[in-house]
Amino acid sequence: MNDTLSINIKIDSRIYPLVVSRKEEERYRNAAKRVNELVQAFRNDYPDKDSQDFLAMTAFQVAYSNLVMQEKADESPLLGELKDIRDDVDDFLQEKSASRP
Repeated sequence: MNDTLSINIKIDSRIYPLVVSRKEEERYRNAAKRVNELVQAFRNDYPDKDSQDFLAMTAFQVAYSNLVMQEKADESPLLGELKDIRDDVDDFLQEKSASRP
């Protein structure tokens, strides 16, 4: 069975043919829908601009949102803080047990 599918995605009245995984088809279509929603929102807010401006601002907003989500998902600072807390607790317990007769 072929796990890929040829689909056409429409973004701001242009058609883009894509070959995608069958499992990912819905995600691609939802992404195109989201892009079109953002383009339309910019078009409504700034009627004096052209399509290139709407697409550029949409790309910028998507990239910005992606960075925000990546930063929120980054666990390494949290893991570092947890290690520091654990080390502090270990130090405290060692001092406490050393001071007992």
